[in-house]
Amino acid sequence: MKNFKFITVALLIISSSITGCGPKDASIETAIQEKLKAREETASAMVSVSKGEATLSGQLNSEAAKMESASIAKEVKGVKSVVNNITVSQPAPQTQPVVIAEDDPLTKSVADAIKDNAGVQATVENGVINLSGQIDKASLPRLMMKLNSLQPKKINNNLTVK
Repeated sequence: MKNFKFITVALLIISSSITGCGPKDASIETAIQEKLKAREETASAMVSVSKGEATLSGQLNSEAAKMESASIAKEVKGVKSVVNNITVSQPAPQTQPVVIAEDDPLTKSVADAIKDNAGVQATVENGVINLSGQIDKASLPRLMMKLNSLQPKKINNNLTVK
């Protein structure tokens, strides 16, 4: 009878120590989240933990911040594995402002561009090129490319194509 009580008590102690020996998912998740929030570059990362597996998600600014987040999660006690689903945001492309040519230099450049087309007349007003006259069908695309390269605000094409 004494042995039976001893074995029962021993099994009770062993079973309670086995179920309570590791950190709970919620405490692991909180620990990871606190460490991620402590660093500016990883602060926007999110984490969820299930059965010791930490899953990272969200969007960060660099690949280095993504890798650092995974490293932070792996260091927390109780984490068995890390799934890194963080995406890295792409920087917005740099766009150059549109430069509109001034009238005086534009007028000179337009005169130079149309000199090979005898039947074409052009005027420039407030950055807008106004075309009139006649032009051969084959010459029109080349003329329009020349004029567009001058960066006017607009080209009003009133040409008659022959």
